[in-house]
Amino acid sequence: MSITRNITATYRGPGRVVRHLLAMGPREDRALAYLMAACALLFIAQLPRLSREAHLTGEDLNMLMGGSLMALIFIAPLLLYGLALVARLIGRVLGGQGTGYGARLALFWALLASAPLLLLHGLVSGFIGPGPQETAVGLLWFVAFLWFWIGGSIAQERAT
Repeated sequence: MSITRNITATYRGPGRVVRHLLAMGPREDRALAYLMAACALLFIAQLPRLSREAHLTGEDLNMLMGGSLMALIFIAPLLLYGLALVARLIGRVLGGQGTGYGARLALFWALLASAPLLLLHGLVSGFIGPGPQETAVGLLWFVAFLWFWIGGSIAQERAT
């Protein structure tokens, strides 16, 4: 399946999609591509909010974008690799049979699959600003991300 079909299928059953991705074989380059695509989309999602913040406060937009770029493209992937390691260790303690690659894939895929909601959150943050709408969309993204990650993690821990 294509990436967009996998993303829409993740909203129906994240475990099934992660099992399908794992069946394609362990390819670290694919996991890294998912992670970098997710981080790039996270950066793009921040742009409307950063533009609003720069306009309202008079700060330089380029400086705000530079800081966000550094955090999301260079630092976040390192932290996410560490988070995937912690998730795998927790899975091992709980008796899971998964792999480190599976833990990374479940986390990175959950982030990429939930990116459309993050893009919506960015638009709400930029055009509407802080308020209940932004909080609701942020909560919706967080719940979807956790559902995708936990469902994918359980599937990969049972996969082998």
